[in-house]
Amino acid sequence: MAVMLGSWRQGGSRQGAADLAAAIELQVLDGQLPLGTRLPAERELADALGASRTLIGAALDRLRENGFVASRRGAGSWIAAPGRRRRDPAAGGGDDLIDFTHASSPATPGMIAAVDAARAGLAEHLADHGYQERGLLGLREKIARRYTERGLPTTPAQVMVTNGAHHAFVLVLRMLAGPGDRVLVEQPTYPNALEAIRAAHAIPVPVALDPTGARGWDIAGIDAALRQTSPRFAYLVVDFQNPTGLRLDAEGRDRLGAVLARARTPVVVDETLAELDLEGDPLAGPPPLAAFAGDLAICVGSASKTHWGGLRLGWIRASEDLLGRLVSARYAVDLGSPVFEQIVLTELLGEAGRAALARRREELRGYRDALAGAVGRHLPDWTFTLPKGGLSLWCRMPEPVSSRLAVAAASHGVQVAPGSRFGVHGGLERWIRLPFSLPPEKIHEAVRRLSAAAASVQGTPASLDAPIA
Repeated sequence: MAVMLGSWRQGGSRQGAADLAAAIELQVLDGQLPLGTRLPAERELADALGASRTLIGAALDRLRENGFVASRRGAGSWIAAPGRRRRDPAAGGGDDLIDFTHASSPATPGMIAAVDAARAGLAEHLADHGYQERGLLGLREKIARRYTERGLPTTPAQVMVTNGAHHAFVLVLRMLAGPGDRVLVEQPTYPNALEAIRAAHAIPVPVALDPTGARGWDIAGIDAALRQTSPRFAYLVVDFQNPTGLRLDAEGRDRLGAVLARARTPVVVDETLAELDLEGDPLAGPPPLAAFAGDLAICVGSASKTHWGGLRLGWIRASEDLLGRLVSARYAVDLGSPVFEQIVLTELLGEAGRAALARRREELRGYRDALAGAVGRHLPDWTFTLPKGGLSLWCRMPEPVSSRLAVAAASHGVQVAPGSRFGVHGGLERWIRLPFSLPPEKIHEAVRRLSAAAASVQGTPASLDAPIA
């Protein structure tokens, strides 16, 4: 906390409590202190900052008045949101329901600074009409540069900005497939992609992944499915696949690209999680699948998992010819993405944003390890392969009770997504996805509650009071 606050006194100001409160408010607004973060005890904070307890108490009183801090006798103080109902994160019951269904994180630190910089950059766009069907050139240049750095030479003319990766997928789906057409997908896969395919009255064709295998993807099975079902296109997630966390290596991508090229089947490659490599530099990983599949590949990406879902911005990377067709098809859906948010994302894709993303990956690595440890302690008969990136563990349970467990978990104060949501025709009842996008304290409590729910479903005792190392 002391390092984070830095030189919080305003020069020679004698308003120490006001200065400290303002410094903490800034850290909250910038995402450095997420909602629910517990604050140190007053004595501990006073010692770390070299300030009196009286000053610390006065600063906390100011923060409480402004709604940035909430407290309860015996439970300490924690970061709150101004204008929200103040809720004790330690309290039980329905008011403290833990959402374990979303594999997504709060905004990266630096979001407020990017917004402030974007306000200054907005002026040059105000004289324009504001409709950018392909997206701002500056943003497309930075997206193209990232693909080039990853081993896929790309120009801004090959990039179109969209309202998130899911919007990008729906645009491609509308252009490539119609009612009754087949779309090849992995099993398990991203549930919202399946919903979009069904909404278009197309038919998802599953090819099973092996979550425990060295590679996971059954490339021979994909080859056979392409020949037997002739899908209009394939939808694949080869970078930290959702929900399994698997990543296809370069040799596998080479083989898969050859299979797709031989069948002349376009492939939509979901790269939403590609830059969440928790073990190394994302630029040093295997090249994008499009580097092996050529113009048949349509890459969709997003800022939602790396920076913040609230931006609602993504992109499509494809050949100029195909992108031109997508732009024409887009007019039936929308007329472009918001300009201001694009300026914000352009700022976030700069050097400061890269540094913030590196810190986010380090943070998520700790969250992943905390979740793995909590599952090992409270649910020792569950198994999983520790992913090297992404945002979730794909856990195998000893019994096929995933849907029943999801229902029971809600009554224990935690929401989870059952394995059946990730299957084309349901099933996957021995599997459940657990995200590691929450702070460790919340992760431990969620798994503890999940253990109690599992005990009620499986009829085995739960260790509710087991300490967390």
